[in-house]
Amino acid sequence: MPKNISKEKSINRTKTTAELIVCAIFLGTAALIGKNCIDRSRIVPATQNEGKKVDEITIPDPSEAIDPNKIIFTSTPINTRAKFGGNLILVNNDYQYYATGEENLVSIMSSNDEKGRTSFTAVDYDYTILSNVYEPLAQMVDDWYELYHNDTLIVYGSYRTNDFQRQLYEQFTANTSGDGEAPIVAPPGFSEHETGLAFDFSETVGLDYQGTDDFLWLNENCDKYGFIIRYAEDKEDITEYRYEPWHFRYVGKPHAQYMKDNNICLEEYIELLRNAHPYSGEHLEVTDESGAAYEIYFVPSDDGSEYTNIPVPTGVKYDISGNNVDGFIITVHKDEKVSIGAENFSVTTSPSSTETTETADPESTSDSTETTAVY
Repeated sequence: MPKNISKEKSINRTKTTAELIVCAIFLGTAALIGKNCIDRSRIVPATQNEGKKVDEITIPDPSEAIDPNKIIFTSTPINTRAKFGGNLILVNNDYQYYATGEENLVSIMSSNDEKGRTSFTAVDYDYTILSNVYEPLAQMVDDWYELYHNDTLIVYGSYRTNDFQRQLYEQFTANTSGDGEAPIVAPPGFSEHETGLAFDFSETVGLDYQGTDDFLWLNENCDKYGFIIRYAEDKEDITEYRYEPWHFRYVGKPHAQYMKDNNICLEEYIELLRNAHPYSGEHLEVTDESGAAYEIYFVPSDDGSEYTNIPVPTGVKYDISGNNVDGFIITVHKDEKVSIGAENFSVTTSPSSTETTETADPESTSDSTETTAVY
């Protein structure tokens, strides 16, 4: 009997020892796995942490997060020929407008009829203007009419085809007295009227709009609607056009306001952006009278390539316009936020952005534009 008891104790002792060994192995393995998990949680990519000890790595301070108001720029390709179109193209005796016949035009009188506007009219239903210019024009005149209730304002000159401009030019130059005075019509291709961005005011009583009396308000406030008096009296030596208080040109609110506030014409403004406000330099900051903020900069065109890569902002609206000379002007609407990836820009061009056919060099016809013209 004692022998059997002793044997049973021996077996139990052996089982207990085995169980302790298994438990020890299990606990050891679990500890090792736990340690590896902890170590792995401390690892950061080697490219950010090479040569540093774990305790040397700094955790970013939440207070130093990216400024949500900071504009991030990316790059987008634009057809290089698009530099010949847009609200800010320069058309004068040196730079020709390359029309395509595909301008998005609307009849001024038809648009007035559709919207029930009676504050002004045009000569007839054939007088057209670019669709994006009509509403600023109409709103400006509506606001003026509310002040003066003057129903004598009329649009006397608007969009012209190249053929019509040629007819006018030949008609007026044929009647030139030869006394050295400049003709009153620009050569075909060199008139702002061919862009659809310009129009002339007149009045139905004396047909002699001078921007005085009731009409002075229009000339002094047109910048609030995106217009400039294109040919100012004190800029004749730069524009090479005589003073025309009746000739209005659309460029957009921030640009019109900046030009008026700084007493510069379109030629000076184009040069200012090119030389003082390239993308790589200090951008031009403008706040209009309504408080809207804009950022404006210039990007030269890559004339050796079909496309020009243009730095543009993400998360905000922007416009791209050619200057009809050597590049693009980007206008950032800083207050108009959009979802990243959403369509947030407009390329305001008239010539086709995909057209690649050769056109005449503006400078090759400069000999025909040495005299000053006013239309």
